[in-house]
Amino acid sequence: MISGFATSDGTKKFAQNSGINQDNFNEFENLTLSNVGIGTYLGDADARTDELVTDAVKQSIISGVNVVDTAINYRSQKAERSVGKAISELIQEGKISRDQIFLSTKNGYVTNDADVQLGFWEYVKEEYTQKDVIKEGDVTSGYHCMTPTYLSDQLDRSLKNLGLECVDLMYLHNAVEGQIKDISKEQFLENLKSVFELYEQKRDEGKIKFYGMATWECFRVPKENSQYLSLEETVNMAKKIGGENHGFRFIQLPFNMHYDQALLGRNQLLGSESVSILEAAMKLKIGVFTSVPLMQGRLLVPGVMPDFNGLKPSLRALQFIRSSPGVLAPLVGQKSSDHVSENLEIMKIAPIPEDEFLTLVKKLTS
Repeated sequence: MISGFATSDGTKKFAQNSGINQDNFNEFENLTLSNVGIGTYLGDADARTDELVTDAVKQSIISGVNVVDTAINYRSQKAERSVGKAISELIQEGKISRDQIFLSTKNGYVTNDADVQLGFWEYVKEEYTQKDVIKEGDVTSGYHCMTPTYLSDQLDRSLKNLGLECVDLMYLHNAVEGQIKDISKEQFLENLKSVFELYEQKRDEGKIKFYGMATWECFRVPKENSQYLSLEETVNMAKKIGGENHGFRFIQLPFNMHYDQALLGRNQLLGSESVSILEAAMKLKIGVFTSVPLMQGRLLVPGVMPDFNGLKPSLRALQFIRSSPGVLAPLVGQKSSDHVSENLEIMKIAPIPEDEFLTLVKKLTS
């Protein structure tokens, strides 16, 4: 197991040694983080994909990316193992040290293990129900479980998969979206409190540095929607549990030129003011990572995205997202060497300055 975690000195050294334009790193929580990260969501649960993901993570890091995102349920635990292999090999090769890489994973969905020859429910029965990790009624119709017992079990499995003693960021994965059809909002918030208490305990144990919520709908939908969550109230909950030095510092949500609610929707209330989730996050000092920057390739079709800055579609998509005030980095899923090379051409240019970006948004929305 590799010890350590991302540090101020380590991430700063990574940025300085990267040979990348330093404007392509953001400072947050005393960490220096690349403004593009690699995601590891899609792909078959097979050995060939393992190899592709490991190589893509290594290539991304060598190209100046020090933000790596995964989840225990991605490819039924194989994504985490591929990421762990990449980090371990780069450390053994002397290319990086653990303190230079910011690594996030997620738990909450019920997952099997593609490396164990058992059907999904057989695995669940053998690994979870027979060992009292999951009890009757714990799992929702959305295959989601957020009991402290289950999440604690999943964290230990994630650390083992990754080969790490500590993960920089643990997200609760699509919690509102996976739970709200089966329980009341009041019950959900009580359960969320228990999860935050668990995550604070795991910080004390040195297994996680920060925690957050990886989401799909809850921070983008209108207040009347049953899935809606107030970021301010969520931060206040974390403060009550962990004090001013609580670990709830990050969220993840979908954002691109099609899913633009994070930037343009004013659904979050701060005092009496309605603001976008990105504005709310900046004011509350919450870092935002974004998912689906290319809409799984759908935004790359000619004519789908408006032209600007003379960039090819993939770079246009990434440039728009990472230039949005409040975004730390889009997380781009990339497996083939060609895609990694193409996407990371973006690291050769600086993001759009804020005043130019706001002018661009006005032009695109007029």
